[in-house]
Amino acid sequence: MAVNNPKQTRVVDPINTEVVRGYKNADFVGMSLFPAVPVSQYGGQVIEFGKEAFILYASNRARGAGTKRVRFGYEGKPFVVIPSSLEGVVPFEDMVDADQVPGIDLSRGAVGLTMRSLTLGKEYQAAKLATDPNNYGADNKVALAGGDKWSAAGSKPADQINEAKRAIRKKIGVEPNTLVLSGDAFDALKENASLLDKIKYTQRGSITTEIIAAAFDVERVLVGKAVYADNEAADFSDVWGNNAVLAYVPANASMRYAPGSDGAMMNREEPSYGYSYVVGGMPMVEQPYQDRNAKSWIYPVTYDATPVLSGVEAGYLFQNPL
Repeated sequence: MAVNNPKQTRVVDPINTEVVRGYKNADFVGMSLFPAVPVSQYGGQVIEFGKEAFILYASNRARGAGTKRVRFGYEGKPFVVIPSSLEGVVPFEDMVDADQVPGIDLSRGAVGLTMRSLTLGKEYQAAKLATDPNNYGADNKVALAGGDKWSAAGSKPADQINEAKRAIRKKIGVEPNTLVLSGDAFDALKENASLLDKIKYTQRGSITTEIIAAAFDVERVLVGKAVYADNEAADFSDVWGNNAVLAYVPANASMRYAPGSDGAMMNREEPSYGYSYVVGGMPMVEQPYQDRNAKSWIYPVTYDATPVLSGVEAGYLFQNPL
């Protein structure tokens, strides 16, 4: 007997699915390091990259001569997309008429908050992957201490960024274009004396990500401001901790990715520090159903995606900048 595809057995709520596919959160920056690429299955091989994508090939050929062939990427470590689902709840008491399906505003609120929880989980996964020093080679990370911390009076983060650029360029042949700062790292740079001195004749007011990008000659600088708590009684913690990550990501990667939007997705055969493998059709909202015991309408939201490191040599980790 044929086994049904899980997507075939779900009844999708098209209106609210469009709501979650348009969901954006300015505090989340994981997709800037791990842009989304579509996959058709829940497991496979990560497409990893070496120097072949950056080699200058002799493409000229004589008449009748053979043409050189170039292959980009290779099948590396296996990946598995772990299904992720949560259900939003709209109590009957919140409805004007308990005999009717919740209005669009109530349903949008329920699926929007549920989608935020799901994307927070993806942001946490991306941050843990990007800030784990065990994922980097010895030449692609530094644990800052003492006077080297960006918060130290005599530190020169611009010099450290340039060293990181050189390290990445030696590995992959191109310079990094994306700098992701945790909130702590951003705070350290805003008060760094050497950076303030560098811009004092050209800029006024407080230091912004645009000013940092210009000072470090990096195309884009983003600040990960997301926080999380393990439970309702716990204090909040920064998702990105006390770290900064410099990396090369394709220039057309969406900085503010709208999940499920095909136009924002990348081609995983293009070299990049990382990717988020997103199962086709995600995210999605299933048709709501009534839970009579809880006296609520339930909105199931599913977002099956996972971040992977496809070219970690294209990244550089700064630990403890503050």
